[in-house]
Amino acid sequence: GMALAIQLVLAVRSVVGGRVLGNLITGRYHRPLREERIFLFLDLAGSTTLAERMGDIEAQALITKFFFDVAQATVMYGGETHRYIGDEVVVTWPLGRGIRDAACLRCCFAIDDRIAQCASDYEGRFGVVPTYRMGLHGGPVVAAECGDDKHEIVYFGDTINTAARIEQYCKEAGRSLLVSGDLMARMSLPDAWKADRVGSVQLRGRAGETDIFAVARA
Repeated sequence: GMALAIQLVLAVRSVVGGRVLGNLITGRYHRPLREERIFLFLDLAGSTTLAERMGDIEAQALITKFFFDVAQATVMYGGETHRYIGDEVVVTWPLGRGIRDAACLRCCFAIDDRIAQCASDYEGRFGVVPTYRMGLHGGPVVAAECGDDKHEIVYFGDTINTAARIEQYCKEAGRSLLVSGDLMARMSLPDAWKADRVGSVQLRGRAGETDIFAVARA
């Protein structure tokens, strides 16, 4: 009975995530709370074309492996997978944890390294190495527990919408990783890294312009 109970808890934890499960049990978000968080939106590029070429089943197999590889870097740098949306994954950090030693950016570069290391595996199985776009932004959000038959912790606010818009702007800017100026101002980057100001951009759904940077390692 004990073994069955432990297995059940571990199974639920693997579905909703350890932090989410703990917060649901303790009731932390029964009432909406204000928090400061960082959000990473990562979108697989060209997934529609891949599905047309490979078929839906094989394309989903590629996405599943891709998400698995992304998760390895996410865990390494203290990120929490918030949600999978089709061919997109949303990762989040509490602001303090994400900016400490630029952990959220290190996670992005670790994803690049992981996919590069697995390139031959992707080529051998799928005939293609996935490409993707990433957008990072941080700031205040409201977190709350929602749902009845299925409980979920959701985040509301301009911060998460801006992170999504920055990721979408990557395609227009021709960049694979873009970071908001607000988040950049909160982080100290290693001397070997280079941050280029892309510009002040009018993102869809925002009243004012947003400073956006591209960050690269030396």
